[in-house]
Amino acid sequence: MKILVTGGAGYIGSVVAAQLLEAGHTVVVLDNLTTGSTVGLPPGVAFVQGDIKQAGDVLAGGGFDAVMHFAAKSQVGESVRKPEVYWDNNVGGTLALLDAMRAHGVRRIVFSSTAATYGVVGDAPITEDAPTAPINPYGQSKIAVDFALQGEATAHGLAATSLRYFNVGGSYAGLGERHDPETHLIPNVLRAAAGLIPAVELYGTDYPTPDGTAIRDYLHVADLAEAHLLALGAVRPGIHTIYNLGSGTGTSVQEVIDTALEVTGLPIPVNLNPRRPGDPPYLVASATRISEDLGWQARRPLPEIIADAWTFLRSTL
Repeated sequence: MKILVTGGAGYIGSVVAAQLLEAGHTVVVLDNLTTGSTVGLPPGVAFVQGDIKQAGDVLAGGGFDAVMHFAAKSQVGESVRKPEVYWDNNVGGTLALLDAMRAHGVRRIVFSSTAATYGVVGDAPITEDAPTAPINPYGQSKIAVDFALQGEATAHGLAATSLRYFNVGGSYAGLGERHDPETHLIPNVLRAAAGLIPAVELYGTDYPTPDGTAIRDYLHVADLAEAHLLALGAVRPGIHTIYNLGSGTGTSVQEVIDTALEVTGLPIPVNLNPRRPGDPPYLVASATRISEDLGWQARRPLPEIIADAWTFLRSTL
């Protein structure tokens, strides 16, 4: 298939693009490079620099079979400070993409969503049947896209799947996180170990969790990318499917730091800070549905995630 990967110069999009190429697909990446980098593009992709709202110009070239959609703003804190940016880019951009897909007869899409769509849901793994009540504009913009995809599927026969996940780590085929500034936990923990930053910032030590730090579900980026390819092969006309991606195991921020200490063997300075607005105490996703439907499961544990991220970081020094 010929596939447009929006946001494909970013961390997750680039790994998915690499796996698509390995599977024999033709890949065109559209990215405005506000957070992505051409350094992270896998060899063999065609690259177009542009905004998501320009997707129609790319699709007009013809021959496209599907879209993998990663072009989104994704920082919780920034979304609280600048909600209008998230509505414009994440929702407005996706609506423009759907218009372009309809106009050019591209009827398959896999959407990179987030477990932040659920909000605060207690201390058990989240299933797809859990109520969606996002507590920040980032999650709200993502659930709005899910509704748009559902409407497009019902009214216009779109074949669509949304994959909800968060806290991705590791590296694949020499592709890893290159954010500037970096806000994600695992790379910042490792940057602190490498002496590239004075300390890792830990936000919140008073959550109702065993060690007081927030609990999340960490996935290896290679596992995540494999789920996208499986989802692409399973989309059906007129149906919008939602799958959670997760290990089903919660890991606290402090446990991530402790694991990184074991992997690197280096001291990791930590600065303690108050909680950030919009951060729930517990987010762990049940992946039972995608396991039963598509045979996917998370195979790479946290030590491997951190070890691969550490290998990538050292390769860039």
